[in-house]
Amino acid sequence: MNIQESHSLNWDDLKFFLAVTRSGTIRGGADSIQVNHTTLARRLSVMEERIGSRLFDRSKQGLVLTQLGEDLLPYAERVEEEMATASRIIVGRDAEPSGTVFVTLPHGLAMTSVMDDLSAFAARYPDISLNLTFTNDVADLTRREADVSLRVAHEVTDDVVGRKLVQMSQAAYCTRSYADGISDNGGEGLHFIGWHEPEGATTAKWIRDSCYPKAQLKHRVSELVPMITLAAAGFGMAYLACNIGDRHPDLIRAPFQKPLPYRSLWLLLHRDLRNTARVRLFVDFLAERITSRKNEFWVAGTDP
Repeated sequence: MNIQESHSLNWDDLKFFLAVTRSGTIRGGADSIQVNHTTLARRLSVMEERIGSRLFDRSKQGLVLTQLGEDLLPYAERVEEEMATASRIIVGRDAEPSGTVFVTLPHGLAMTSVMDDLSAFAARYPDISLNLTFTNDVADLTRREADVSLRVAHEVTDDVVGRKLVQMSQAAYCTRSYADGISDNGGEGLHFIGWHEPEGATTAKWIRDSCYPKAQLKHRVSELVPMITLAAAGFGMAYLACNIGDRHPDLIRAPFQKPLPYRSLWLLLHRDLRNTARVRLFVDFLAERITSRKNEFWVAGTDP
């Protein structure tokens, strides 16, 4: 092996290097690209041996880049971007409505009629498979982490093709028995289930701006599903998107309130995939189904 060959890099080298750089640990990098952590450690060691220098130093916080690693990083990111672009172009030439559509969507949509839409699409196009990732993290479509993303947000600023499907409403929900004890007194004596508010806080801006400004925070959760579960068990009230709360059999809208504006539901894809047959079919189908039910998401009487 000559000197030039011993110092050469390939895309797999850079992919492993980027995974460790972004996670700060071997195990975290391995999880992010779905390889065994011992495999990643070995590949990284071989890469450093090949170039004759370390790319990472160990610290109490994990792995940190050496100067050589810092110098390599922008080139690795550029190669990653070019590979992703090439992948999108190849996929974009797909002409037959078959294959897999990779979709990311937030956990909450698993409890809405959007699941009925996905089922109807699967029945209509049996040669197209759906690979669904339920996550509250925002997928980076430019790096092909997904083909399509359903996102609940006020605005979308990514370099993607976006459709704002529907504006959503939200309201406070509770059990019927809890609602029996609610008076028209601004929420005095009532409890809300919070979401990441500081420990010890008894109120929040969203409570003061609600129809129950005198209600207090009592319980807290870190995810939507536990919030709904606690509300359905009678722990107190929870603010939910109306298309979720109205669908739950054990919850009703709390009395003495008007629904409030919430975020919008967006359907996003990278612009290079607009002409991919299966992606186009999926996006058009889902957009038509969801927009035809706008009243399910935006409740009449919602305060502007």
